Amino acid sequence: MTTTESTTTHGPRLDVFGNAKAAVAGLGRVEERIDLDPVLRELIKLRASQINACAFCLDMHWTDAKAQGETDVRLAQLPAHAESPYFDAREKAVLALTDAVTLVAETQVPDDVWAEAARHLDEAELANVLVQIAAINAWNRIAVSSRMVPASWTA
Repeated sequence: MTTTESTTTHGPRLDVFGNAKAAVAGLGRVEERIDLDPVLRELIKLRASQINACAFCLDMHWTDAKAQGETDVRLAQLPAHAESPYFDAREKAVLALTDAVTLVAETQVPDDVWAEAARHLDEAELANVLVQIAAINAWNRIAVSSRMVPASWTA
C-alpha cells in the first residue's frame, strides 16, 4: 500500500480534547486573539482544511462560513480561487498565501506570493493572517491525526 492510499475509518483514534484539555484550550485562546475580518478568517480556515483534507474542519468551517453570509458559489469556487472571478484581489492574495504557508515544505512561501499579500494587507493584518494560517494548520493536523469525526456525521 502506498502512502497515498487511505486506511482510515470513520472512528476517532484519540480524544485529544479530553486528554489535552489545557493545550487545546490554549490553542483556542490563540484563535480568540487573532484580529481578522471574519470572511477572510473562514476562507483561510476552509482553504487550508481543503489542502489538508481535514473532514472535521471542513464540516465546521463550511457551516461557520455560511453563517457569516458566504454563498454556495464562492464556497464551491474556493479550490479554484486563483482562477475564480468570485474573489477579489485581496482575497486571492490571502488565499495564495494560505496555500503557500500550508504547503511550506514544498513552497518555502515564494517571495512573489508574500509580496502580493503584503500589497493588500498592512503589517498587522498580514501578521494576523499568518497566525490564522498557522492555527488552522495546527487544528487540521490534530483533527486528521486523531481522526476527529465531523459534527454533522451521523452513522
